[in-house]
Amino acid sequence: MNINMKILLPVAAAVALLATAWWLQKTPESKGGPAYTQVEVKRADITSVVSATGTVNPLNTVQVGSQVSGAVQRLHADFNDEVKKGQVIAQIDPAVFRAELAEAEGNVKSAEAGVEKAKVGVADAKRELDRQNSLFEKKLSAENVLDAARFAYDSARVEQQVKEAALVQALAARKREEVNLAYTTIYAPIDGVIISRDVDVGQTVAASLQAPTLFTIAKDLTQMQVEAEVDESFIGQVREGMPVTFSVFAYPGRAFEGVVKQVRLHPTVEAGVVKYNSIIHVENADLALKPGMTATVSIETDKRQQVLQVPPSALRFVPDLPEEELAALRKELKRNQRVLWTFDGDDLVPITVTTGIRGERTVEVISDQLREDMQVAVPEKRKAARKRSIGLSLF
Repeated sequence: MNINMKILLPVAAAVALLATAWWLQKTPESKGGPAYTQVEVKRADITSVVSATGTVNPLNTVQVGSQVSGAVQRLHADFNDEVKKGQVIAQIDPAVFRAELAEAEGNVKSAEAGVEKAKVGVADAKRELDRQNSLFEKKLSAENVLDAARFAYDSARVEQQVKEAALVQALAARKREEVNLAYTTIYAPIDGVIISRDVDVGQTVAASLQAPTLFTIAKDLTQMQVEAEVDESFIGQVREGMPVTFSVFAYPGRAFEGVVKQVRLHPTVEAGVVKYNSIIHVENADLALKPGMTATVSIETDKRQQVLQVPPSALRFVPDLPEEELAALRKELKRNQRVLWTFDGDDLVPITVTTGIRGERTVEVISDQLREDMQVAVPEKRKAARKRSIGLSLF
């Protein structure tokens, strides 16, 4: 019996300890009203913006390609070179095209000789036809002989037409080979700067399906554009002529300015999100902006001066009141109306306000009952872990 008691007593103590710990763990936290702090209603300027990201590109670029296939024999321009319209910037090996032009020249001469020969045949057949006509009138030739002479004359004329057509074809082929030979010399189509070179000397370019790109020339790097992708949720607020500020990673402390010039209608879909391309023109007199830079864009869609404003969290605050009272208050609200809670001593008093534009950190609020420097309630920031008023956590 003593042995059993020695065993049971420690077991009972352990069970009691676990039961006590479990009860403490389940003890609810002390309840009180919703935690809140106070902020001031401020009067200041407020700006509504639409944020987006985009890419900096030259305003005008031209891709220079080759319309003929061949090996690149020489390059007369490189990256960052300034070029003038009509300047030779590359040379495709012309040897094959010169040979083809020589062959076309020979075909033209052969066709010209064929035409001359056909003319001689027509003249000879005409003389024979005239002679047979004269003999037939004098009853010195049969009618079938006259018919044969007439047929020979008509055949000679048709043969001349065939030779003349062959000459036209030969002339066209020669012209084509002259053009192809001229295409082996690549000229700059505009004044500008070479921002891309896609070939090297000795490289073979193939123009069988499409013209391969040799160079990309930017017309004027002092005029740039930002192609910003704006989410469909905000594109309705963006219009031509709106001012824009943006930054690039290369100059983190500098703000660049531009203006919206175009909102393109063609949508792009990325991961199920529809976006629209907005073109922003930017002055780049100091050439600080480089093609391909990533821009963080803020499009100014609206601006108000010296208006009352509060943090958005103030409009989300709900005090610990009966649900019936809160429902009645919500029922009275109209479109764009919200409730701010101010203080009358220790009591919270609701003020109905109309919301205006939304800035980056504040919202415009309009009400005759609202004054600058008035205190309103905002939810207290939640801490990472709430402390229990009582209880013991075993885990």
